[in-house]
Amino acid sequence: MQAFFDRWQRALPSPLTAEDRARGYRHELAFRQAEISDTRMFDRAAAGRAWFERTLPDQLTLGRPDQVAIVFGRRVNSRTPGRFHTKIFHKGVEPAIQVHYRASKVKQYFKEGRALRTETTVNDTRDFGIGRRLTQANWEALVAIGHHVNQRFLDHQLQACQCAPDATTLQRVVLPSIEDGLPAPGLRFGEPRTIALLACLCCSEHLFAGLTNRSLRELIAGLIPGYSPRQMTYDLRRLRRKRFIQRIPRTQRYELTSEGHRLAVFLTKTYTRIVNPSLAELAPSVPPDIAKPPPLAQAWRAFERALQARIDQAGIMA
Repeated sequence: MQAFFDRWQRALPSPLTAEDRARGYRHELAFRQAEISDTRMFDRAAAGRAWFERTLPDQLTLGRPDQVAIVFGRRVNSRTPGRFHTKIFHKGVEPAIQVHYRASKVKQYFKEGRALRTETTVNDTRDFGIGRRLTQANWEALVAIGHHVNQRFLDHQLQACQCAPDATTLQRVVLPSIEDGLPAPGLRFGEPRTIALLACLCCSEHLFAGLTNRSLRELIAGLIPGYSPRQMTYDLRRLRRKRFIQRIPRTQRYELTSEGHRLAVFLTKTYTRIVNPSLAELAPSVPPDIAKPPPLAQAWRAFERALQARIDQAGIMA
């Protein structure tokens, strides 16, 4: 690329004089925008498209189930540059998803009805600590980050589809245990602080630059008012010992492990899509003479009646 530019630079007029060039002034190439893509072909195009469309709701509901958009990194206010959210849009009949991080984004869509296309577009290399000059080192670092983000995004989707743990793993997570000789307090399922912690781990923003004490704390504080830095330090220790996260070498940042992300998705889905809605249906706020109870509530009432009849037949006092 540099050789191509140099060849044309010699042929085209330049505002720099011979004297300017003798003094060391020259043109340098810089990154304006870079796109690194990944294309996956499916054996059966229809099945691939169905899978992609099935994953779309997860990208919006995981992490912040009460929000339409997923907020990235920190709270967005009038002084925050760029966009920090996830959105799904339709171009014609083809759905696509975009995850924005500062001036950069990752986009995914089903290309020409046959292939899953994932594209990371970097509009400001400094979002990832890379210089703007076109050098071999900067180029290799930028390409590596693009491939890393694409792969993490795909892993994020696959783990969300296949996230159910075995009984032993689930017990290790929710109960206190000893990991590498150190006590690891349990992440008790259903506890508001635990659910908020796991939900925020599911946010797509962690795919870009990992997470820190501050970035994760700001997300959790949006769900639990008064959540303190000391609580965040304690919870990070729990997450490390439960193998949800691991430290990125030579940094103060962490990244989700494959198992950690899978477990966070499973527990968050179970709580927000099964436990909460089911409890609401079992205790409806509208009297049955006004609105018909949902099927789950009807089945539960039938079970209660059958159980009470069995108790009465056995002569056992309630």
